[in-house]
Amino acid sequence: MDKLKDFLYLNKYEILLFGLIQHLFIGVLFSDLSGALKIVWVMNIIILGFTTVGIFIQKGKRKNQIRNILLFLVVLITLGIPFNNENLFFLIAVNVIYILFFIFIFWEVLKFLISPSYINKDVISAAACGYFLLIEISVFIMQTHFYQNPNAFKGIDTSTPYASFTDLVYFCCITFSSIGFGDITPNSQQTKLFTSLLGMIGQFYSVVLVGILISKFSSYKK
Repeated sequence: MDKLKDFLYLNKYEILLFGLIQHLFIGVLFSDLSGALKIVWVMNIIILGFTTVGIFIQKGKRKNQIRNILLFLVVLITLGIPFNNENLFFLIAVNVIYILFFIFIFWEVLKFLISPSYINKDVISAAACGYFLLIEISVFIMQTHFYQNPNAFKGIDTSTPYASFTDLVYFCCITFSSIGFGDITPNSQQTKLFTSLLGMIGQFYSVVLVGILISKFSSYKK
């Protein structure tokens, strides 16, 4: 048990990065989104929850309790999605809990990125984790908006919650990276403003991150 705990702590950002990537992009392995919704999505979030363990080792009892409560709620509501995918209030509650969960993790990662004056694999991995966590947060904010206003976007697949989630992952990724293919587009004034803000946050994070990494590298060389 101690060896597993040490492994999770020493490789916490690499493990978290794996968890985030599999959570966002597991859909590339499955063509049946309805099946993925009922089976894979639950396993997907459980794996992601496990990959956050290392981040909170040595973080204190209170933070671990908050993380455990948020993870329990995330898993619990994920189990209920296939049975409540027509319940608007439930779907919005799901997104709010996901947003809180990912903001909590992002804050811990961000504090690590800012604090050390050195650069190593942990800093690089944490920087990548921060980027994917911002995408996670953005996806669930956009999905909350989409549930409240189904006409907010053009081109979103609404056949299942997982299908719309996948399309919003795609939309947020191409917006963050400033690609913007145009196959999914904002369809209301509010959505356009959300999308503009999303693009600016993505660019700001990238610019600030490059500055932080260069500063740490310069400090390390000195």
